[in-house]
Amino acid sequence: MSNSPPRWSDLTWPEIPAVLARAGHAAILPVGATEQHGPHLGCGVDFVIAEELCLAVAEKIGVPMLPALPYGCSLGHSRRWPGTLALSPIALIEVVKQIGDWAYHSGIRRLFIVNAHVTNAAPLRCALEMLRAEHDDLMVALINTATLSERVREFHFCDAADWHANDAETSLMLAIAPQAVRPGRFAEADDPDRTGSCIFAHPVNRTSKNGVTGAPSRASAEKGQRWFHWLVEDLAALVAKGMAETPPLDHSYFGEGA
Repeated sequence: MSNSPPRWSDLTWPEIPAVLARAGHAAILPVGATEQHGPHLGCGVDFVIAEELCLAVAEKIGVPMLPALPYGCSLGHSRRWPGTLALSPIALIEVVKQIGDWAYHSGIRRLFIVNAHVTNAAPLRCALEMLRAEHDDLMVALINTATLSERVREFHFCDAADWHANDAETSLMLAIAPQAVRPGRFAEADDPDRTGSCIFAHPVNRTSKNGVTGAPSRASAEKGQRWFHWLVEDLAALVAKGMAETPPLDHSYFGEGA
């Protein structure tokens, strides 16, 4: 592990080249969202989980963490409940593309985008496509936290397939940010997944009575601590593997050479 500050925002510009050289020119970008999370969780769940997870991994393996993006594509949460501050898919694509451009010009050549909000996945994939098409020697990975390993997937989906503000997120927040949790409202927060037989992707105002899908009443800080440890271990392993990866073949994207 490096002795350098793990946060990009704590580094001075003369320090950045050496930090990146030690880290294989890699950096982590946490992306979350600000949106309603039922009557029992604060609106910052997704970006808090993304930031705390990426910070722990940055400290563990010495890869700098770029400032977390606290806004995401949350249009599906509707205007039924206050608290959601959403970006359109096009806006999120453009924001991440521009962050990636500037990261490239600061010397980053391996960018790990770590996403903690499910419906950010499609815009972030579009941003990835645009970045790798423009910067031939920039490798970009998109890692969605809820599915980064089988054991992580299992605990996220244990109480609902279309989960939100459920046991997993509530337990994680009890472990890492208890000030944003209202345990006295757990009993009223449980709401079942109603999407099992649906063909269409309905917004949350038409699938949930209170913005929750799942069973936060099952949550505990003990489970959250164990699950957060799994997230850190499994993400660190993926990032470490990515730091050693090279393209299977060495050909220019722009068609130069044989």
